[in-house]
This record gives sequence, C-alpha cells and structure tokens, in this order.
Amino acid sequence: MSLSSFLSRAFRGAPSSASPGPPQAKASAAGPLVAFQTPGRAVWTPRDYGALARRAYVENAVAHRCLRLIAESAASVPWLLTRGEIPMERHPLLDVLRRPNPSQSGPEFLEHLYGHLVGAGNAYVEAAGPPESPPRELYILRPDRMRLLPGPDGWPESYEYRVEGRFHRFPMRGLDPPILHLKTFHPLDDHYGLSALEAAAVAVDLHGAAAVWNKALLDNAARPSGAIVYSGSDGAGRLTDPQYDRLKEELESHHQGPRNAGRPMLLEGGLDWKPMGFSPADMEFLRSKENAAREIALALGVPPMLLGLPGDNTYANYQEANRAFHRQTILPLLHKCASALTSWLAPRFGPDLTLTPDLDEVPALSLERDAYWARVAGADFLSLAEKRSLLGFGPPPPDFDPPSET
Repeated sequence: MSLSSFLSRAFRGAPSSASPGPPQAKASAAGPLVAFQTPGRAVWTPRDYGALARRAYVENAVAHRCLRLIAESAASVPWLLTRGEIPMERHPLLDVLRRPNPSQSGPEFLEHLYGHLVGAGNAYVEAAGPPESPPRELYILRPDRMRLLPGPDGWPESYEYRVEGRFHRFPMRGLDPPILHLKTFHPLDDHYGLSALEAAAVAVDLHGAAAVWNKALLDNAARPSGAIVYSGSDGAGRLTDPQYDRLKEELESHHQGPRNAGRPMLLEGGLDWKPMGFSPADMEFLRSKENAAREIALALGVPPMLLGLPGDNTYANYQEANRAFHRQTILPLLHKCASALTSWLAPRFGPDLTLTPDLDEVPALSLERDAYWARVAGADFLSLAEKRSLLGFGPPPPDFDPPSET
C-alpha cells in the first residue's frame, strides 16, 4: 500500500469543509500526524536516563549537589490552598499533600517530584484510591520505567509502567486520569521533556574525565615526577637486565605509594634525575575541570557561588546569588508544579480550589518581602482593606480598631 493511499484511508470519514456534516468536537488538527509518526508503537524516551543519572547524579559531585540543592530548596516551601480568594487552613487535599502515602512525607514526596522533573525532564504522579472519589494516596513513579502509548489522535492514550518484566497500564481516557505527567520543554519531542542533565552531559563527561585524571595523578604523586637518565661510562647508556630489574624493584618498593611520599632517592652508577613540571597544556587541562563544573551549574540553574566554585564574581555576595537562585530556578519550578497539580488534582476535591506555593516561608526572599510590605504600608492613597488585600489578607474584622497615627 502506498503512503498516499494509507493517509487517505486513515483520514477517510472526516467530512470536508464544503460538505455538511454533524458538528465535530474540537481537537488538534496536527494530532493525527503526531500519531502517524509512530503508528502502533510506544514512544520511548530517546536517552538512557539510567546511565545519565548514574554518570551525573551518582558519580559527579557538582551535578549531585545542584540537583539536591534544587529539589530540597523547592520541597521546603509549603503549599497554600484557596477556594476562590478564601484561604483554606484545613482541607482533605492539604492532608493528602502532607502525607501522600504511607512511606513518604510531604517534603520527601515533593523532593522526588522536583528531582525527577529537573534530572529527567519528566515526572509522573499516580493517584491511588477508589474510582470516582478523591485520591487517598499519591505516588511518584520513576521516569525510566514509564513509557507513553499514543492514541489515534496523537495524544497519550495510556501509560505503561514496567518493573523487571512485569507491567501495569494506566488508561488516560476519562475525566480523572490516574497519571499526572509533568515535563520540561523539549523542542524535538512531542511527548517527553528535556533533561537538564542531558544538556550538561558533555560538561559532566569532561568533569568526570578530569577527576579520573587527577585521581591517577594522586595515585602516582608519591613517585617522583620525572625521568631517571642513565649515561654509562662507555657511553652506551643502557642498563643490563639485572641492573634494570633491581632499579625497577627499588622504585616500586621504596618510592611508590602514599607511605613513601617525599622519600629522597639515592642514585648511583651514572644515574641522573631529570625533574619534569606541568606543561601549559597540563595546566589548561586542570582549568578545564573548573570550567566544566561551571557549565554543569549553568545548565541546572544554580549560581556557581552557591557551590563554592572558584573564579565566579557574577554576584556581589552570597545573599544576592541565593536570591537569584530562588527567583530564576526555584520559583518557576514551584509555579509549574502548582499549576499542574491544581489542574489535575484539585477538581477531585471540590470546585474553585487553587494550590500556590507559600513564598512568605522562603527566607531568601525576605528582603524583597520586607520592601514590598514597607511600600504598601506607606501608600497613603490606599485604604486599610486595600492594603490587607494586597498583602494577602482578608477584610478586617468588624471590631478591628486600627492604631492611631502619631
């Protein structure tokens, strides 16, 4: 069958714009083309997340610290729940977020969520509970075990979770889909997000290779860095086999290893020591490790000053770098996840519910918050009710007696 005939049969039955027909449900016009891209097959993520996570998070100190810093900082911010404009201090939705499942607390659950989203570019949340009722538990599913199965319209029809040959399929059709898929922007993938670690993969490899080179250098540092030159009395410049074996054994037993570090070498019989220093290329290689570390921090959105990397003078002080980190990295991550959880989870617990991060509990933003409060308090053209509204408070109680101005 030719491609044109396949396409005509695939789209047969859709009424043309000139012929009348029953009203059609609104859907993406390009969706079927996305489905045609991989007909009948699951769309696998194009990267090996397991190897990438092992190479970056497990074996690289800079990437490990960046991911932990992002996940732990974001997970430390509590949630606010409002119905309309009324704050809800107690609600079943807040109870689920404080204790998502028997094995995880709220901050631990959120740390896994943010860590997978940044590290893998994808994060999956499963809602567990009786059908047609609010979920009682939430679980984070590993991205490397999940695959998306597109339907005929090109959008996810189901998700399949595989562990050691066993799998479970989550159908996504219905008003309350069981899986929330959060993903970062990927310009070349219709279904999966782009991992920040993938963008930093080259820098991670360079940094890891430099660390291996330094480790080998340290293992060999106790051996004098240079060459032993033999100039024989006859000018031949060649040791006999017994002399070579004796010199080799003496170097290995008396001048190699941490115990023999700094031990002087006694040379005899025409042997001469020629020390060797670092060449400019070697020194540049050492600086490349620092540059790779900075690139890793740049890809993950962490100011190098927060990691103690040398040579970074972008920010005037640590406090300014910490504030920029929260403004440019943590807050976008929080708002992205809050919006997704509000759309997917909040309607199951009631109408007009909105989840937002409580930014008043972020110490890094305290200076900005104090300045904002001072500006609002000093605005004489605002009434007390307007000031309270701008600061996130409701109207004052009827018996409220404002302090008199002196």
